[in-house]
Amino acid sequence: MTQLDHSISPEIAGSRVFRFIAFLYGIAAYLVFFVTILYAIGFVMGLMVPKTIDTGTDTSTTEAVIINLLLMTLFAVQHSVMARKRFKAWWTQFVPQPIERSTYVLFASLSLLLLFWQWRPLPSVIWDVADPDIAVTLVTLSLAGWVLVFISTFIINHFELFGLHQVTNHLVGKEAAPPRFKTPLLYKFVRHPIYLGFIIAFWAAPTMTAGHLLFAAVTTAYIFVGIALEEHDLVDLFGDDYRQYKQRVSMLIPWRRPV
Repeated sequence: MTQLDHSISPEIAGSRVFRFIAFLYGIAAYLVFFVTILYAIGFVMGLMVPKTIDTGTDTSTTEAVIINLLLMTLFAVQHSVMARKRFKAWWTQFVPQPIERSTYVLFASLSLLLLFWQWRPLPSVIWDVADPDIAVTLVTLSLAGWVLVFISTFIINHFELFGLHQVTNHLVGKEAAPPRFKTPLLYKFVRHPIYLGFIIAFWAAPTMTAGHLLFAAVTTAYIFVGIALEEHDLVDLFGDDYRQYKQRVSMLIPWRRPV
């Protein structure tokens, strides 16, 4: 009996109606993610969104720090715990396997939207670049970080990463291929180009407020925790292939010569 059978009967799981509903759910979850990541760019960079990292409800510094840390902790716990193999084994007793990834993506997006909504600004300026050329360079670098994030997801499999591949396979009755270890393009230079892109995007700011600094520092710390957890799972999955990959390719800074 599969994990899917624990949550719904085989008759329902194999029905065209369920397959189509699961497909629509996956599309909806992806669209929520897409809106969320676009808002995230505006939120961090202060561009074209109603509420940014430096705007919102005025509160005391202590209250703002506590609320912001709680919001980031909520996202970190959700994002890490739901990605773990043991949690997935339990979770898919209730959530059908084909939409497990889409549900994970949806929950992550909702926790981020909550963070954007409830974020408290800390407007004290840590640095403010007066030179317009340097300021433009930093903005461009931040945008380049976001571009690196998107490119890196497509290099591996953007649609599988965000659940669309799974619900599409389920819709047409196609079995998912077993995971293969591969290191295409950017992954030959750094093991985690997606995380590198986020770090660049968060830190390359011509004006760095205390709130932005808190966000960048905490998310960067979480990225290193997330890398440790993710690589532990990848070693379990791919064994010596991933161990050798760790030895020859650097984590974030491409200082090793690719072989």
